[in-house]
Amino acid sequence: MSKAKRNPKADRLRENDSLNLHPERVRAEHFRNSAFFDPHDLVQVKYEMLREVSHGGAPKAQAAASYGMSRQAFYQALNAFTLGGIAGLLPGQRGPKGAHKLTDEVVAFVEQRQAEDPGLHARALAGTLREELDLDVHPRSIERALARKKKR
Repeated sequence: MSKAKRNPKADRLRENDSLNLHPERVRAEHFRNSAFFDPHDLVQVKYEMLREVSHGGAPKAQAAASYGMSRQAFYQALNAFTLGGIAGLLPGQRGPKGAHKLTDEVVAFVEQRQAEDPGLHARALAGTLREELDLDVHPRSIERALARKKKR
């Protein structure tokens, strides 16, 4: 049995969520048989797609297709690059970007309850939220939200 050669670059790209899962879709000529241009490197593919439009004058839809992307992916990459440069093309945090249950109104509710009873701890506050607002929040999330609010 022969083992397939490990590709350290592909492993690193996979770890960083920047491995292009569909390198076969990249049809741009300079990505074919090149040691420098790597269709597996999603950040490089996106950058080259944007460069081809801005400096090469290619139509956006055509460039997106040539680099194996949708038009929507092109505009998302353009926005990310405009806001953050090449670093903006790096994969971002997945999932919720903030506390989605503990809105400002809910935190105000918790603060009001704590002001009424300073001995009320996060576990009891979680119970109060469950009973009064039908909202299931972990006590540690309440502690973090109150700490964030206190920092501001």
